[in-house]
Amino acid sequence: MVLDRRPVVAGQFYPDDPDTLMGVVRSFLAKAKPRTEPTILAMAPHAGYVFSGRLAGETLGSANLGGTVLLLGPNHTGMGAPLALWSQGRWHIPGGHVAVDDALAQALLEAEPSLRADTAAHLREHSLEVLLPFLYALRPHTRIVPVAVADPRPQVLAGTASRMAEVLRGWPERVSIVVSSDMNHFADETTTRRVDRLAIDRILALDPMGLYGTVREHGISMCGVLPMTLGLHLAMMLGATTAQEVGYATSADASGDSSRVVGYCGVLVS
Repeated sequence: MVLDRRPVVAGQFYPDDPDTLMGVVRSFLAKAKPRTEPTILAMAPHAGYVFSGRLAGETLGSANLGGTVLLLGPNHTGMGAPLALWSQGRWHIPGGHVAVDDALAQALLEAEPSLRADTAAHLREHSLEVLLPFLYALRPHTRIVPVAVADPRPQVLAGTASRMAEVLRGWPERVSIVVSSDMNHFADETTTRRVDRLAIDRILALDPMGLYGTVREHGISMCGVLPMTLGLHLAMMLGATTAQEVGYATSADASGDSSRVVGYCGVLVS
């Protein structure tokens, strides 16, 4: 049975009216400076659009993405498998949908035993959904392979990346990786910017294990550290040589409250 996914945070994180949504998304995308080099990996934030929509749009609009996007995001709900792949159907947004690339999904499942065909991890999870309107606005026929990453073992993340890389290297079409992650949560502005910079420096150095270790050592509450660790391993295996920071922001930019903020960063890897 093919199962479509319906949006769960429309009207909360982003507008639920299709015309309003596309207007907001396109206004954010218009601020982008598109790159010509193919994007292997993009990292973008997934908070409510009032907080991180501008940076998400600028990041994804600047990326040069393939026709299929491997979406890697955290699992905030604790439901489902540790490495949960939604393997078929469509993901709906207000006014449209994005189709799952079921052939690539099946190839990844066959190549990597740690991956599980699992919908439970995704049904109430917002991190990938929030980025879909941007991908849809950029290319309505984009196909996706959504994976919720919750396995905390670095050796498993590296091994999974290795098997994924084998599939993607032999795939007949270009596949890009999009990682959904916010940065540190709920410290003051000064602390958040300081610790986020430690993590961002490891990302820009293309150092997945350094990122993993830095986040653990300094107690950085980067919700997407696991998918970004996996994604960086994978990007390196696919030939990544450079990473560029598109921008950095905190929720204080929108709220004016610097006592308790969330950090956001956009990165492109090529």
